[in-house]
Amino acid sequence: MTTAGRRSLPSWLLVLFLTLLATATDEFIIAGVLRTIAADLDVSVPAAGQLVTVFAVVYALGAPTLAVVFERFPKRTVMVLGLLVFVLANAAAAIAPGYWWLMAARVLAALSAAVVTAAAFTTTAMGAPEGMRGRYLGVVTAGMTAALFTGVPLGSWLGGAFGWRATFWLIAGVGVVAALGLLATAPRIGGSEPAPLRERLSPLRNAAVMRLVTVTFLAASGGLMFYTYLGVYTAEVAVGSPGLLPLMLLVVGVAGLFGAMAAGRAADALGPRRGLRLVIGGHAVALALAAVLVFSGVGNPVVLGAVIAFWAVFAWGLNPPVQGSIMGAAGPRAAMTALALNICGLYLGTGVAGALGGAVIGIAGIGWVPVAATVLMTLSFLLTPRAVPGAQAGDRSETQSVRARPAVPGSRTSG
Repeated sequence: MTTAGRRSLPSWLLVLFLTLLATATDEFIIAGVLRTIAADLDVSVPAAGQLVTVFAVVYALGAPTLAVVFERFPKRTVMVLGLLVFVLANAAAAIAPGYWWLMAARVLAALSAAVVTAAAFTTTAMGAPEGMRGRYLGVVTAGMTAALFTGVPLGSWLGGAFGWRATFWLIAGVGVVAALGLLATAPRIGGSEPAPLRERLSPLRNAAVMRLVTVTFLAASGGLMFYTYLGVYTAEVAVGSPGLLPLMLLVVGVAGLFGAMAAGRAADALGPRRGLRLVIGGHAVALALAAVLVFSGVGNPVVLGAVIAFWAVFAWGLNPPVQGSIMGAAGPRAAMTALALNICGLYLGTGVAGALGGAVIGIAGIGWVPVAATVLMTLSFLLTPRAVPGAQAGDRSETQSVRARPAVPGSRTSG
């Protein structure tokens, strides 16, 4: 491959960016219109909030369960059909006559999004050129990262301008564009060969895979605990600076996008295991700095922004190296199931983050949230596998072996 060819990104990768932007935004966008939905459907705001909770829980549990079912099917077929169900689910949400209809549509959207996401990451990892898996995973991860800071403001604006139902029509429309784009550009990544259920569930018995899933769970619990209560933390540190949170969220978004891309490149340059230890270790240091800042009495908004930017770079750099490591540990036959287990760990960690952070605030105050998050991130770092001797070469050879063992003849044929 020429240098120019290695630098350019294929169109299918950009379509996958759009795909994960749509599926991830579907989770967050509703937060901006909760009050409008509650008023229109005659339910309480907490009841409307369960539409977010149920989506996250179904997504987390559905990802590994459905991955076992769809592992043996071609990934492009899985993604396109999954997106069509996703589109129908969001259309159903847009015309929902009542609360429970909307809840059912959210469940269906979560299940389809879980399948699409697992297949998308598998396609990205197996379709990447030699030595560029991390960079490719970083691009796709950036789609999910962008959803974190576009979903709520976009939902709020659409809800105010056109009503809450417009938010779901928008997601459905983006889903149609993504499905057509994948149908035209996605590489043909074959499914795994038919195998007994016990073999397809092998990632659950793979100690290396489950260790990495636990690393993700702990990292998500710590990092997203801090993110969940970022508004309260910002108000505590920068007393007398009202209206600062939107700027801090913008900082998180920009730094997070950079972090996702940089982590992908680091995984390619250092190998996924070294890249993962770099990201987790940096994340722990960043949270420790946030803890020091809140107790130092320094309330300068510039210092606060610098600490949050430093944290966001590592916080959104997790996916590329951890997914590369999981692919190497699981092998191609069980890649989709293993990656889905990692998604499950990520979302379960997100749920724990909110609950545990709330308990910490209730008992000790907001200042102790980054302290608790640092403890969890340190545990994640201690559990992160060390690279074997000759780590860079070892990680790369492991990556090469995953790609060298085809699941289905012709699985790398572009289409």
